[in-house]
Amino acid sequence: MIRRVLLLHGLFNPAWWLAPLAGGLRAQGLEADVFGYPTLAGGPEQAIVRLQARLRAAPVDAIVGHSLGGLVALEALRRMPDAGVARVVCLGSPLRGSAVAAGLADRRWGAVLLGRNAALLRAGVPAWEGVAAVGVVAGRTPRGVGRLFAELDGEHDGTVAVAETRLPGIAAHCVVAASHTGLVASTEARRQVLRFLREGRFEPAVGSPAV
Repeated sequence: MIRRVLLLHGLFNPAWWLAPLAGGLRAQGLEADVFGYPTLAGGPEQAIVRLQARLRAAPVDAIVGHSLGGLVALEALRRMPDAGVARVVCLGSPLRGSAVAAGLADRRWGAVLLGRNAALLRAGVPAWEGVAAVGVVAGRTPRGVGRLFAELDGEHDGTVAVAETRLPGIAAHCVVAASHTGLVASTEARRQVLRFLREGRFEPAVGSPAV
């Protein structure tokens, strides 16, 4: 049974950004904590090491990561298969690499903004072969500044294309009506997160397939 859940925020976001989602999970009886990490100064490698240390000190049953947080979570668990994490939900994470990140990296000031996260965000992560069951919730409301830096094909959330959230090895995937930043406050996204944490699958969403 999933009881203890750890939430990871994304790039440029502080830990309190996930307060609405954490509160919603707690209201459903889950023990939800937020893992804060520096997204600019330290880079993903430091975040991965810190997350692994956190999991050793205080194990959890599941992780929910928004955007970069999903990438960090999967990389940490790939290197630490004995972490005991049963399920992971990635919210709008560019698992196959981000065209917006690539567009920003091509600009001098954009490369500075991305810092050490550029390589991970541009490349994404390898096909998932880890122990944890992983589900992905993508957004389809095209609202966000990401559109200014790259052409996003197909459905997208204003920053990440739905296609960029699909990774080999992860079959559980659903699309909800939310923008990239709006995923953390979306009632529909939270409902899907809860369904996956409890049952390992998503409920069908109107207008989009869910498995």
